[in-house]
Amino acid sequence: MTFEEMWRELAPIGRAASGGYFRQPFTAAERECHAWFLAACAARDLTVHTDGSGNVVAWWRPEGVGGPGVLTGSHLDSVRDGGAYDGPLGVVSALAAIDLLRERGVTPSRPIGVAVFVEEEGSRFGSACLGSRLATGALTPDAARELRDPSGVWLADAMAEHGLGPAASDLLADVGVFVELHVEQGRALVDRDAAIGVASGIWPHGRWRFDFAGAADHAGTTRMEDRRDPMLTASMTILAANKQARLQGARATMGRLEIVPNQTNAVPSGVSAWLDARAVDAPSLDALVASIDAQAASRAERDGTRCTVTPESVSPAVHFDADLTARLAADHHEGDWPLLPTQAGHDAGALALAGIPTAMLFVRNPTGISHSPAEHAEMADCLAGVAALADSLERLAG
Repeated sequence: MTFEEMWRELAPIGRAASGGYFRQPFTAAERECHAWFLAACAARDLTVHTDGSGNVVAWWRPEGVGGPGVLTGSHLDSVRDGGAYDGPLGVVSALAAIDLLRERGVTPSRPIGVAVFVEEEGSRFGSACLGSRLATGALTPDAARELRDPSGVWLADAMAEHGLGPAASDLLADVGVFVELHVEQGRALVDRDAAIGVASGIWPHGRWRFDFAGAADHAGTTRMEDRRDPMLTASMTILAANKQARLQGARATMGRLEIVPNQTNAVPSGVSAWLDARAVDAPSLDALVASIDAQAASRAERDGTRCTVTPESVSPAVHFDADLTARLAADHHEGDWPLLPTQAGHDAGALALAGIPTAMLFVRNPTGISHSPAEHAEMADCLAGVAALADSLERLAG
């Protein structure tokens, strides 16, 4: 089955009327994607291993071939109303790359595997790269069991519905190197007029919850000067985050709010806002969050409210293996593939932080839009990505 045929099969699963995707982990759509992947692996006679958390590695291991394997793959879950390419492009391309290597008559000297990690986006349980961090041991099963989704469902209960549960894993024990292909989430390749790029590293980033507490009151009878309105504090903090990120050349987004009691005719008693912050290095990230926190505290004092800041998920900077990156980027007929940093988190980052030599390939995104129904990659570039991944796997295991 060709890349185009696989892509057409997967495309309808979890797609909403908006054109976006709702493939949250351990929901029907994400599990249907998972079942599709298992069927695709069976059709290729790949040997499938699944850990207790639901992460999967499917190995192409010709007879007599052993040693540390070369792993590729990505994830199949999405953000809410997300795009088609973030994650699935890497999974489908990995299967197509194995098909292409077989067509070329390549017999690998090392096993080649395709991985699918669960809950990479953190869109349901708020912890990005959850599956890959469980698989590497960076997140403990006990810590994972403390996670709940916005509806109050515990992660362990959501997993249990599918015969799974947070667990330690040896799924990556036989992995010697990991290469993840991903749609670019930016316009660097467009600016360079290149279809394929190689990641040099990932900015440090994280998520912080800002809880603003005030006093509920009547929207009509309460004078403006008598209010302790946490929405004012939250609103000014959102504007402060935008300003500080621009001043520091960083990224800051508050894209999620929860308001209590969330009534049109009531001053709220509480507002929770989640900050996504990213910067070029750890000191810059710390300075960014500290500046936003300080402005929130100052505004809270003026408004008669309180602000509490809690870090929920913080990932350090990732520097991908320089020798591996250089090896994959160099000596192509169209010239060396460009190197570029990324501000987005990936499973590749979790594996790199665990000490596994890791690299990433990016496929051009014509608009740079991601985490949106408008996310896109041209089919010609997708096929170039398949060829680039096959070439990379052949270099590493051919």
